[in-house]
Amino acid sequence: MVNDVADMAKMELGMEMPGNRIAWGNEIRKLRKARGKTLVELALATGRSPSFLSQLERGNTEISITDLKKLAAVLGVTLGWFFTADSKPSAEMGRIVRADCRRRLGGFLDGITEELLSPDLGGMFEMFLSTFAIGATRPPATPRNTEEELYVISGQFDIWLGKDKYSLKAGDSFRIVRESYRWVNTGNTEVKILWVIAPPTY
Repeated sequence: MVNDVADMAKMELGMEMPGNRIAWGNEIRKLRKARGKTLVELALATGRSPSFLSQLERGNTEISITDLKKLAAVLGVTLGWFFTADSKPSAEMGRIVRADCRRRLGGFLDGITEELLSPDLGGMFEMFLSTFAIGATRPPATPRNTEEELYVISGQFDIWLGKDKYSLKAGDSFRIVRESYRWVNTGNTEVKILWVIAPPTY
């Protein structure tokens, strides 16, 4: 984690950043593949060449804070995503996610916060802690080719599969298999849900 004020100032000026180039390269490659983007598409979106991005993913070149910000925006994560990965002890990489080091995913819906509980995005499934604010709503979306299971840790909310409505509360669990769904936090407190998706879609 970058804590030094001088390092932050250098980074804001676009100078090379300290850190584990290989770890950051791996994270960028996993995020790119999870988004279904090619190097060419990522290059067009960031203004960098495919060859530079290829070198970056292999850990063969440094990256400036300016480029990292662009990549984070295009890949839908916060800038802190990369620093959290860089700050992990090497023995814990790919295995442990500490409670105070969860990586937040880029917001795509109002009123929801998602934290990655899986060590990375490279497994057969992905696990999230989702927090829904009071009144948070997800509109119907195109069905995904996934199996999803969720467990309500706290709060209550309503979920629809097609026209079928289900009211869930703390302790309930639910399965979604390649179906369109929508939900609403109908309670007077936020809702916390453990969410597992296979195969990974993030």
